[in-house]
Amino acid sequence: MRILVVGAGATGGYFGGRLLESGQDVTFLVRAGRAESLARNGLVIRSAKGDVTLSSPPVVLAGQLTAPFDLILLSCKAYHLAQVIEDIAPAVGPQTMILPLLNGMRHLDLLDARFGAQHVLGGQCVIAATLNADGVVQHLNQSHSLTFGERDGTRSERIERVAQSMAKANFEPRLSTTILQDMWDKWVFLASLAGITCLMRAPVGDIVAAPGGSKAILGLLDDCRRVASDNGHAPADTVLDRARSVLTEAGSTLSASMMRDLEQGGAIEADHVVGDLLARAKTADAELPMLRVAYAHLKAYEARRSRAVAS
Repeated sequence: MRILVVGAGATGGYFGGRLLESGQDVTFLVRAGRAESLARNGLVIRSAKGDVTLSSPPVVLAGQLTAPFDLILLSCKAYHLAQVIEDIAPAVGPQTMILPLLNGMRHLDLLDARFGAQHVLGGQCVIAATLNADGVVQHLNQSHSLTFGERDGTRSERIERVAQSMAKANFEPRLSTTILQDMWDKWVFLASLAGITCLMRAPVGDIVAAPGGSKAILGLLDDCRRVASDNGHAPADTVLDRARSVLTEAGSTLSASMMRDLEQGGAIEADHVVGDLLARAKTADAELPMLRVAYAHLKAYEARRSRAVAS
């Protein structure tokens, strides 16, 4: 299976690197600067699950794609998706599968509109990783799972081939027959985590320690749950219990990557992760108070950032 991995940053570099390490036919679609770094230093992964250096990994630049791939692993930031869609278009043939690892659901709509729903799988990953200043992919925790599946829940011949291609890689692949529910469950959790840690500018443990902190967290989680339920994807009680436990853990240093991006003055996925959830609500705004405030806060940050960049 010919696999194109879009980007060789924290997520694409990790999962694409593990696939390449296992002997799969992997090419990375990268920008010129990253291509030069990979040619010079290789793709370096530092992880408690095993370090690896892959010398001169295969790369291609946008505009150099001339033939279709069997599988495209899409791990870009949501605000780069429009450009990435155009970049990968020459690599999408009649049998190409696109496996996006973005959060939320908006990217499925955009990919479906451009390439057709038959090309787009469901997918998500759980990993904490970063790309440091030296271009090294640093895996920050023990989690490194990648879940994928047909959006209609079938175990098709092609999805079985995807599973086989990932079976020997040094991460945890999981073929799911409930991938859309899996994605909604993660979205509810992530929107709650990102919304509250950005709003409070603090990790979970510090929010919990503040008066009313746990109530605010659980209020936002319930708002997100309402939207999922509105759309026919209510999280199971066990999923909600786990989310409540993680989001109210005393002393927890957990925060969303969006909060780190925000604190560094970077671009954020406000519309994709929080705004789109609110847009899909069928409940009156007055019944989603925390979600509405969290989104307004993120958009105010974006407005301030745009003004600063313009000046």
